[in-house]
Amino acid sequence: MSELEDERSISLRQLMANEGIIPSYKDEEKRRVVISKLRGIVERWVKNVAWERRLSQHHVDATNATILAYGSYGLGVYGSESDIDALCIGPFFASMAEDFFIGLRDMLKTRLEVSELLCVKDAKVPLIRFKFDGILVDLPYAQLRVLSIPHNVDVLNPFFLRDIDETSWKSLSGVRANKCILRLVPSLELFQSLLRCVKLWAKRRGVYGNLNGFLGGVHLAVLAAFVCGYGPNATLSSLLANFFNIFAHWPWPTPVVLLEDTYLPTGSPPGLMPIQLPCGPHQFCNSNITRSTFYKTMAEFLRGHHLTKDYSKPNFSWKNLFEPYPYVNTYTWFIKIHLSAANQEDLSNWVGWVKSRFRCLMLKIEEVYGFCDPKPTEYVETYAKQPNIVYYWGLQLRTINVSDIEYVEKTFLTNLNSGSFQGSVGRINLSVVKASQLPWNGGDCAKKVTRTCWRIRIPEDKQQCKNVPVYSKHMPGYVVGYKKMDNKEAEGMEVKC
Repeated sequence: MSELEDERSISLRQLMANEGIIPSYKDEEKRRVVISKLRGIVERWVKNVAWERRLSQHHVDATNATILAYGSYGLGVYGSESDIDALCIGPFFASMAEDFFIGLRDMLKTRLEVSELLCVKDAKVPLIRFKFDGILVDLPYAQLRVLSIPHNVDVLNPFFLRDIDETSWKSLSGVRANKCILRLVPSLELFQSLLRCVKLWAKRRGVYGNLNGFLGGVHLAVLAAFVCGYGPNATLSSLLANFFNIFAHWPWPTPVVLLEDTYLPTGSPPGLMPIQLPCGPHQFCNSNITRSTFYKTMAEFLRGHHLTKDYSKPNFSWKNLFEPYPYVNTYTWFIKIHLSAANQEDLSNWVGWVKSRFRCLMLKIEEVYGFCDPKPTEYVETYAKQPNIVYYWGLQLRTINVSDIEYVEKTFLTNLNSGSFQGSVGRINLSVVKASQLPWNGGDCAKKVTRTCWRIRIPEDKQQCKNVPVYSKHMPGYVVGYKKMDNKEAEGMEVKC
């Protein structure tokens, strides 16, 4: 049995390697450099702030701020296309409103490595979002009541956490959760391998992403750590099978808790799938899960369990577990969400704002249609005049009433306008389309609809070359990038969808 377990684990690791989700040394080095440069920037920033506050030269010399990575990068489970979650921690005199969102933002804007910079002030955890050397960075801020922040600051130490404000506490929760999880798991390598498998499964099956109403990275990290704690001597293959067995039969809304009896419960845990953070009393991972996404997530847990319960059989293969979700075969109708703006920068700001309100849209769709499956993938209609992003969400309906979607759009517009969005307001259009009209459903080449490829931006003065999409070997129809070709070469080439 142990030899077979080893074989199954080896084949699972090989599958992960074949999918390209394990970063290369070059990817690792690039992210290390980004973190190092960001640390240098915030060090200069905080000394400038200290000087502006007219602190003594001694205090200016002594003060410091730092950057701590967390999320998938901090846990060591990032991929080549993953973003970086990096927390900026500053001293007592560096405010969020004035110094972080204005002073630090202005410093970042002057850097040649920085592009697509956006301040997201209305999120549950306010942050600055930007690309640094092509890597997307989410940078929240925490303000501690000390003069100087050590580079190796222990965010679990009560000394650093005294009298901090609520926003800083929320910003620190991701880093604190990471540290606790890494301390609790019996084997770091097994935990990382399991989490990579679970994240790939969740993305392929369309149940990944908190903004879309599913489990986010921190949720899956806690669930994976929970399973590792129950099998400290298990193999990777048995851990993955146990993962689906445990959560396919979990008695929700009983919360998943890593540290039992450490913190006494108070009140009812929030949400349909409560998952407690292991770093403080009564802290839960904020979840946007709705009735629809709960139903789909549970269905995928059950499917995973049925596919992996017999993993010890001779003819078993992991391949079926990671098959992309068959949206077209599942739903006859889809809600099309079309977002557009005057230029790419305005579109980025507008999309970010709308996505932060997606849960309100999902609840309204559930109220009207009963069920909604938000496909997380972003698409671009290249034939449209304005920059745009399009989403397609599955509906379980036989007939459609046009007035229903008009009511949903009107209600959601009211919700969008009720917030404090400070950018240029773009356009949003909701419509209902058949599965045959979808961009990934045969014969759509004429529509010129391609997957979004945010990592490749071509300056206007260099657009004399056409870009031919390069498709993934592992996910049919998934564009991983574009191959630049001159016009003559591109015209003589047939691109298959």
